[in-house]
Amino acid sequence: KRMLTNMITQHYNHPSVIIWGLGNENDWPNDFPEFEQREIRSLMSELNTLAHHLDAERKTAIRRCAFCSDIVDVYSPSIWAGWYRGVYTDYQQMSKEEMEKVKHFLHVEWGGDSHAGRHAEATAPIRKEGESDGDAALNGSALVLKKGDWSESYIVKLIDWHLKEQENMPWLTSAAYWPFKDFSTPVRPDNPVPYMNQKGVVERDFTKKESYYVFQSYWTEMPMVHIYGHGWPVRWGDADEEKEVLVYSNCPSVELFVNGQSQGIRKRNSQDFPAAGLRWNVKLAKGQNTLRAVAAGKEALADELSFEYQTAKWGKEHAFRVTSTPKEDGIVEVEAQLVDSNGIRCLDSRVFVSFDIAGDGELIQNQGTATGSRKVQARNGRAQIRVRTQGGTSCVAVKADKVQTSFITVQ
Repeated sequence: KRMLTNMITQHYNHPSVIIWGLGNENDWPNDFPEFEQREIRSLMSELNTLAHHLDAERKTAIRRCAFCSDIVDVYSPSIWAGWYRGVYTDYQQMSKEEMEKVKHFLHVEWGGDSHAGRHAEATAPIRKEGESDGDAALNGSALVLKKGDWSESYIVKLIDWHLKEQENMPWLTSAAYWPFKDFSTPVRPDNPVPYMNQKGVVERDFTKKESYYVFQSYWTEMPMVHIYGHGWPVRWGDADEEKEVLVYSNCPSVELFVNGQSQGIRKRNSQDFPAAGLRWNVKLAKGQNTLRAVAAGKEALADELSFEYQTAKWGKEHAFRVTSTPKEDGIVEVEAQLVDSNGIRCLDSRVFVSFDIAGDGELIQNQGTATGSRKVQARNGRAQIRVRTQGGTSCVAVKADKVQTSFITVQ
């Protein structure tokens, strides 16, 4: 009660405040010494009365506590279409069903986790037809860990679908993506970056993920164009297989060039999923490829990226190919690429990789990022960490279960 009073008193005159939040996920039994719905309802009623006494104009709200949804003015259920529940194409239907249950509906928290730098040539729903839905309280998170690929490729499509659908939901008052930035948590030790919630559109150090540009293509007015996959150095497939290229832009049309050859112009239509119609199926050359996207009529507005296309097939992870690259101010980046017994890169590997160091330098670890963690799940078969050499020589060890340990000297 004291916290709510202080919050309303402090922020009462802020014009950006439209709703006072009274709680989130108050239905977690482990959050209370004794879990009694009746007592939680009683407290919520007191808070609701207090909020209206302190501010008679603004409404009150809670998120995900169904047995208190009738107390407050506005309720936000837990939906998480395509992540903890159902598939993302169910989003509008699930939202409308929830909206019809309450007085006033607001959708707070949607999206999903993505391991920055992990990409997939093909994505699929986490659940198949016939599998039961699950929320975080119903082991949904465990199912996601087991079956979800945590790729940026999946998440950009999930987000794209939500934003597309929100344009066709006139009854939706508002929605809030969760969250902007990856953040640390005392739980989730099995996440690709352990103890990190990875639902952000930027990493913990504000490095932008691909999903950042999906939002930008819908919500910004300044012209922009972005080819998906700037953090995807090696794509894979058969020699003559067509590959999907996605471009996110808020411009009316975009022309794509593959290795200097035009692949045609596409017009943007937000309802043409995915990428608002700015997508091409193209054949890539074995080895190096360069993509260039140009906003039609705006030669100065373009995006370009280069990557390798691998056609060789790989087997089980067998060893690491470890390299080091000097960076700025005595920093060296160590990269470990998983390869099979024939030395072919295992581009879909997701094994956990651990780094150790001996010598004068130190690992730049505990950063909560894909490249700043002593233990991290591989991203397309590779893992990286940076070393602060401190003017000396060090030996870095790279380890993973059932894979030969490798060593590299850095200085």
